[in-house]
Amino acid sequence: MSEKSVNEAVSFGARLASSQAFADLFRDGMALVEETAAYLDGPGRQESKKLERNAALAYATESMRLTTRLMQLASWLLLHRAVKEGEMSLAQANKEKTKVKLSLGDRADADTTSLLPEQLRDLIDRSLGLLDRVRRLDATIHSPTTERPQNNPVERQLGLLKAAFEREAR
Repeated sequence: MSEKSVNEAVSFGARLASSQAFADLFRDGMALVEETAAYLDGPGRQESKKLERNAALAYATESMRLTTRLMQLASWLLLHRAVKEGEMSLAQANKEKTKVKLSLGDRADADTTSLLPEQLRDLIDRSLGLLDRVRRLDATIHSPTTERPQNNPVERQLGLLKAAFEREAR
């Protein structure tokens, strides 16, 4: 791939990180982090005290998994906000993002989930949806620049946009 194509790909990733879609994702993600913290420190704590032993263990496990997932997502969002605001380059963010684990998307089995309070189940579902959105955007922003060349550079850009936003409408 030519030097010009590599620079265009990096430029596209940087522009995508600065897009309205990213701004919306950042806002949604950070709001979910705050909402989850408020729930776990307030109503969730009270609900967990009323649960039977098995349900209390499931609550503790799933709330820990939820918190860990959200902290990884917040790290990714903050890293890419730094790119958006010019505090670091996309290449630096790509290097730093290796420390962020976007693989924390395992869902508990149905029996375990059924033991949890409804609000915790909702927060878990929403965090998994956010994780899916972040994974798609991450794959688009940090797509390898050594992909097979296409005859039409506009077609490649449209393909990257489609991959990033194909499920946003759902």
